[in-house]
Amino acid sequence: MTRVAIVSDTHVPSRATEIPEWVADELRAADRAIHAGDFDSRAAYERVLELADGNLTCARGNMDPSGLELPATDTLVVDDVTFVVTHGTGSPGDWHRRVTDTARDEVGANATPVAVAGHTHEVVDTVVDGTRVLNPGSATAARPATHETMLVATVENGELTVDLRTGSD
Repeated sequence: MTRVAIVSDTHVPSRATEIPEWVADELRAADRAIHAGDFDSRAAYERVLELADGNLTCARGNMDPSGLELPATDTLVVDDVTFVVTHGTGSPGDWHRRVTDTARDEVGANATPVAVAGHTHEVVDTVVDGTRVLNPGSATAARPATHETMLVATVENGELTVDLRTGSD
């Protein structure tokens, strides 16, 4: 069994002073971590990387500084589950389609990815045309989020289970 902590939109320091301790605990407990962009600073990126013990797959967000050279998309394969991570930058109106298309373009026509993105600060766990789409919301409750959220995925024998975690759990 592999445990994957999924976070996004930490926005440290522009909208939050630090990553909440309960999120840090989840990152430490995971085998792998995904961050879907908007760390907001090199210090926030380095903190998440440290908490994940270097096992971090991430994408560049629209609020990440130019000196933080991160890929626009990245891929993590756990068992038979392929996570494609992107930020989802752009209009919220076509966010689901844009994220799904990005994930499918990344893996090709013969694979079915799990698309992971952020940007909207809204928790999403849905299926769009056969592709599962996940958004962990904002780990620091950065506006417009109203509370801290993240996802914890478990992959066992190629099966994916996803649970929502909040600061009030």
